[in-house]
Amino acid sequence: MTASTTDTALGFSIPGRNARGRIVRIGPVLDEVLEAHAYPKPLAQLLGEALVLAALFGSTLKEAGGQLTIQAQTQNGVVELLVADYKGGELRGYVRHDPERLAAAPVDPSLFSLFGQGYLAITFDQAVTGERYQGIVPLEGESLAEAAEHYFVQSEQIPSLIRISVKQHENGRWVAGGMLLQHLAEGEEGRERLHVRLDHPEWEHIRTLGETVTDGELANPELALDALIWRLFHDEGEIRVLPQSPLGRGCRCDPVHIRQVVSQFSAEEHAEMADKDGVIRVDCEFCARSFPIEVAEL
Repeated sequence: MTASTTDTALGFSIPGRNARGRIVRIGPVLDEVLEAHAYPKPLAQLLGEALVLAALFGSTLKEAGGQLTIQAQTQNGVVELLVADYKGGELRGYVRHDPERLAAAPVDPSLFSLFGQGYLAITFDQAVTGERYQGIVPLEGESLAEAAEHYFVQSEQIPSLIRISVKQHENGRWVAGGMLLQHLAEGEEGRERLHVRLDHPEWEHIRTLGETVTDGELANPELALDALIWRLFHDEGEIRVLPQSPLGRGCRCDPVHIRQVVSQFSAEEHAEMADKDGVIRVDCEFCARSFPIEVAEL
């Protein structure tokens, strides 16, 4: 099988070990998101991690139209707000930060240096039922990947391994890749909650194999995703690989919708929102575009 190497997600399962996984890699999509903002390198890497997480979790949604949102926030850190989401195979994200605090931060800042005492919120919005599920955990660990592992342990009681690599190559292009491994008790459907069991030998075996993946492999645009799965788990009796899911960059800001929302305000509020030229400017933080609306036309 030949698998695309970038801007795609590939799911797989290892039935004999009651394990499932997903590998994603984004390249041009990540470049498009970052080029709209010109973030300093530490923030570009951070947003790359968040987008990989959104792709790993979002591509597992079974309902078309469902949305997965990752949000990290703090009150006293360099990063004030980090948002990345996935919907229908499309990714978007942005970072709001304090430039002065970033200038005072270390050259290679840790997660704590960027956020301080922050939290990570992961929200699943189901398209068919309209139900929303959200889990919130403290931002703990050395990376967003470690913080997300804590989320699965605390909110889902599912042992998980997450690895993410974000690299900027010599040509200036960005590539990011990630892998999610999970152990489901009693097969794919899952029955007995894992936190009540004394040990998990099958999971420890798969986790040990997964931990051998390198940053270079995850962010290597020349290494096919199915080839990487084979490298890690070729000694297992059976590996089931799912169809690939393409990933794209998509911002859902709609000029017509924005105009409709603004038109619902009163004339007095329009006057307060408008600049000296009588224009209301609505900015989209995801795509960094501005939508001008003349008050006289409302």
